[in-house]
Amino acid sequence: MFLLPFPYSPQEVFETIKMVELENLDIRTITLGISLRDCGGSDVKVVGAKIFDKIVRCAANLVEVGEELERYYGIPIINKRVSVTPLSLVAEGCSEEEFCYLAEVLEKAAQEIGVNFIGGYAALVHKGFTTGDLNLINSIPQALAATERVCAAVNVGTTRAGINMDAVLLMGKIIKKAAELSAERSGISCAKLVVFCNAPEDNPFMAGAFHGVGEPECALNVGVSGPGVILSVVRNNPGVDLGTLATLIKQTAFKVTRMGELIGRAASKRLGVPFGVVDLSLAPTPAVGDSVAEILEAMGLERCGAPGSTAALAILNDAVKKGGAMASSYVGGLSGAFIPVSEDAGMARAAAEGALTIEKLEAMTCVCSVGLDMIVIPGDTPEETIAAIIADEAAIGMINNKTTGVRIIPAPGKKPGDYVEFGGLLGKAPVMPVNRYSAAAFVQRGGRIPAPLQALTN
Repeated sequence: MFLLPFPYSPQEVFETIKMVELENLDIRTITLGISLRDCGGSDVKVVGAKIFDKIVRCAANLVEVGEELERYYGIPIINKRVSVTPLSLVAEGCSEEEFCYLAEVLEKAAQEIGVNFIGGYAALVHKGFTTGDLNLINSIPQALAATERVCAAVNVGTTRAGINMDAVLLMGKIIKKAAELSAERSGISCAKLVVFCNAPEDNPFMAGAFHGVGEPECALNVGVSGPGVILSVVRNNPGVDLGTLATLIKQTAFKVTRMGELIGRAASKRLGVPFGVVDLSLAPTPAVGDSVAEILEAMGLERCGAPGSTAALAILNDAVKKGGAMASSYVGGLSGAFIPVSEDAGMARAAAEGALTIEKLEAMTCVCSVGLDMIVIPGDTPEETIAAIIADEAAIGMINNKTTGVRIIPAPGKKPGDYVEFGGLLGKAPVMPVNRYSAAAFVQRGGRIPAPLQALTN
C-alpha cells in the first residue's frame, strides 16, 4: 500500500500517543465525496442502478484504507463515510415514491461498502423550489424511516439570497412527520436531518454532508476531533490570562490538524482521489472528557450556559481556527466547535440542570461553527414553532455570513425533564422546554426574507 512518510519527531510521536490514549484524540471521519451528476435519466430504475454502481466502484476500498491507516499510524479513524451530490439535482424528474426508492438504493450502497452513514439526500432551496426539490423534501420522513444510514439536508437560506420562509415552514412540518414515523425510537429519524443556512459543499460531518456542484468527481475530506486534548491544555493552565490561553489552544489545534492533514493525504493517495479539506471542528462525543462544554467550564464557568459562555466559546472557536489554519492549506467544511447537546455529556448535563437553555444555545451559535444541534424538545411542539426556531438560526447565519444549522428532535410523547437515549455517538439528552408563545402568524406569512446589505459585495 502507498503511505506518506511519517514526518514526526520522537517527541511528537510521544505527544500523539498520549493524546490518543488519555485524551480521546481521533480522526472523527474520513468522508469520500462522490459526484452523481452523470447518473441522471428518465427511468428511476436505471438511475438507481447507476447510483449504486458508481458509489460501490468509487468507495469500494474506503473502509479498508481507513483501517490500514489506523494500524499504520496508530490513530483511530472512528467513521468512514460517503457523501454524494444533492439527490434533488440528480433525479429532478422523480416523484416522492421514486425518491424513496433512491433512498433505499443509497442505503444498499452504504451497506455494500461498509460505511455507517451516507449523506446527500438533499435539496438546495434557498431561493425557491423546483418540482424535484419539493418531491424530495416531502419524501424525507418516509425515506429516513425506511433507512438506517441515509442522511438528509435542506438548505433554506444564504447570505446572498436571503431565507426561503416557505421552505422554513415546510421543514417544520417535515421534522414533525419524521419524528412521528420513528416514534418507537424517540424520533431518531430527525437526528439524520439538518436544515441549513449557507450550507458548505465540502462538509465531512453527518448528517449535513453532501458533495457540492463545485466539487470534483471525487474528493476525500477529513473531519478531525480533539475536545479532550484541548480540555487537557485548559485544565493544565488554570492561572494564565485569556490571551495566553488562546495561544496555547492554537498551538494544540495546530498539532491536531496536522495529524488530520497527514491522514487525509495518505487516504487520498491510497484511494487515487484528490484531497479535499480538513474540517477543523471540535466534535464531542458522549465519552467522559471529550466535551466542548467541559472545556468552557475549565476556562472558568461554573456551568456551560452561565453568563460568559458565549465569550468563552468565541475564544475557543477562534483559537481552534487560527491554529488549524496554520497546519493545512485546505481548510473547509464547518470548522470550529460543535455544541450538540445529546452528543456532548457536558452539554446534556448543563441542559438537565437548567443552566443551558435553547435561548442561550442560540446565542452561542453566533460564534460556534454550526447551530442548534441534537436538541430534544417536547413531542407536542407545534410545527410552526419548530419553523420559527429554524428561521432564527437561519437569520443568524445569513446576517453573519456563516453556516448555521438546526438538528432538532421533537420526541413523540416526551415532555420537559424526560430523558431520551439514542445510543452510540448520538448519545442521550434531556427534553428541553420550548418558549410557549406562538410565532405561527409570522412564519405563515411565507415569502422570502431579503438578503442583508452584506450580500452586496460586487
